[in-house]
Amino acid sequence: MSPAPAAALLGALAAAALLADHTAAPAAIALLLLVVCLRAATPRRWVYLAGALLTSGSVLVLSPFLQSAGSHVLWTGPIVPVLGSLDVTREELAMAAMQASRLAAVSLAFTAYALLLDHDRLVQAVGFARRSTLVVALATRLLPTLERDAVGMLEALRGRGVAVSGVRGRATLVSPLLAGSLERGLNLAEAMEARGYGRPVATRLPRARRTIWDAAALAAAIVVIVVGALWL
Repeated sequence: MSPAPAAALLGALAAAALLADHTAAPAAIALLLLVVCLRAATPRRWVYLAGALLTSGSVLVLSPFLQSAGSHVLWTGPIVPVLGSLDVTREELAMAAMQASRLAAVSLAFTAYALLLDHDRLVQAVGFARRSTLVVALATRLLPTLERDAVGMLEALRGRGVAVSGVRGRATLVSPLLAGSLERGLNLAEAMEARGYGRPVATRLPRARRTIWDAAALAAAIVVIVVGALWL
């Protein structure tokens, strides 16, 4: 499947999860996207999956204590200044599950976008808003690039007999990683200028032929948004 239809389908799934009124719909979308993300043949997927699942799990656990809604009390806690009573009601749990499912679905859609799509081909395929698309693609690459640089630094230090372990040891890599990212940004800007970025007429590589899967993905994206808005 080409990157543009795949990105459209992922965006439609995220939009459907946000538009849904019942918890089952975003939860099913999140489960589907989790299965898709697990197919990514790279160890980096665990970093993204941990971030997505931890944030949505935090919303599920903390949200009932930070709101006061409903009358069906399931647990009565102490009274905390400013926050008031820490009661947990059935309605609060339902709202927490809804928000957590929505957050998980959106986060996993971004995870699939970051891990499985070819961003170079995505920028090439976009015929409008190319600058905005390029900015999004470059921003998406930031975390994987920093992670790859960190792994290279750790291997270089290990080859010199220096063992880096623990949070404090890995924190020493922040400064060289920041310097390297700034230098990479300057090199990227020079490369873009040398290739004529910003000129009125853009050059293009030969485009790959659209397949039936691309058309099916675009059609499914439209259907998913409509179904999410009307029936979920």
